[in-house]
Amino acid sequence: MVIKMLMQNLNYRNGRVHAPLPLQHLIRNFSLWSMRKDPDLESALSRNRRWIVNNQIKNIILRCPNQAAPVKFLQKKFKTLDLQGKALNWLKKYPCCFEVYLVEDEYYCRLTKRMMYLVEEEEAIKDKQEPVFVERLAKLLMMSLNHRLNVMKLNEIKRNFGFPDDYLIRIVPKYSDMFRIVNYSGRRSSMEIELVYWNPDLAVSTIQASARKHDSQPCFSCLLPSTWVKSWERFCEFNASPYISPYLDPRGLVEGSKEMEKRTVGLVHELLSLTLWKKASIMKLGHFRREFGMPEKLNVLLLKHPGIFYVSNKYQTYTVLLREGYNGSELIDKDPLVVVKEKFGELMQEGLHEYNRRRHSVNLEKRKKDMVLGRLNKSKEISSEMSDNDDQGDKLGGLFDPEERKRFYKILFDDVVP
Repeated sequence: MVIKMLMQNLNYRNGRVHAPLPLQHLIRNFSLWSMRKDPDLESALSRNRRWIVNNQIKNIILRCPNQAAPVKFLQKKFKTLDLQGKALNWLKKYPCCFEVYLVEDEYYCRLTKRMMYLVEEEEAIKDKQEPVFVERLAKLLMMSLNHRLNVMKLNEIKRNFGFPDDYLIRIVPKYSDMFRIVNYSGRRSSMEIELVYWNPDLAVSTIQASARKHDSQPCFSCLLPSTWVKSWERFCEFNASPYISPYLDPRGLVEGSKEMEKRTVGLVHELLSLTLWKKASIMKLGHFRREFGMPEKLNVLLLKHPGIFYVSNKYQTYTVLLREGYNGSELIDKDPLVVVKEKFGELMQEGLHEYNRRRHSVNLEKRKKDMVLGRLNKSKEISSEMSDNDDQGDKLGGLFDPEERKRFYKILFDDVVP
């Protein structure tokens, strides 16, 4: 609809396209969202999509009484999961993950034994990973301007960083020497996690740690083909200026300056490095614009650096990926939580393969039945035609017809019978 409106307002003069100034600005804004597609990274996103949806269904089921959910209840949740169609059909696609059963003419769903085993394994890893979660949370607070973050906003991206659902109860009170819950306005929505202790050992970004390891200056890496000449030139020019750590206070930097851009790129790079899948929703990152001192048009800045970030609009959701975090479509450094989640993905694929195999067998059997029925119907038609002919022979005629008898004897004796 928007594209149609744009085309209607274009004027053609002297073989060229002319548009009004407001329209030119709008077209420019649309073009900012375009980025050459990377098939490998797009494949990584599509592979994660099914896992994300089924993981959310898993969490819903685990929160239900007796860890069993009515399919009608899951159907209501489908809208929030951005899914269409019947929940029953979706659940049956993954028989290795979800067990669907009937209770008094109502369908229920629970996790299979194999799925429950993975849930237990995931919980065990979360217990072991607790020190890692503490470091990640501390790093996020250290990068924020006031060293505190809104709890409601943090809940939106907690799974990106692997935080357990009960991190406010499991982690924050246990490490009171590092964190505390504050609420300076008194409103429930204003509850925040505040950093109590600044650990200088944690104020080292991934880029700085890599530079120390290789005994070099901290800088960004560009993962673009050599044919992208102009993009490479812009990257080299950008990378020539000194690296600015996201853990430094940016309030002394001028908004819109090259130094501020350098700091913001470093900040997003560090945020993505802390996530499990080295990716995040741009919209959700934008919710922390004030807390992290990011520009209002974060999407524009990300698209200016295609060698560092990859922006995708798959499933109508703008997502930014860290290019250096992937080798083709595969994640390079896999967190232990990612490993167990990939087992979940393999179980999903196994179930989907089984579902497709069964469906293929049913369709094949249906085709065979249709072929047999077709042959039976054809044979019935032939039989009915023969019976019709027989019925016609039963009528008076043939040799009983005087005229026919004359012709018969004439042929037999080559003479006319008187």
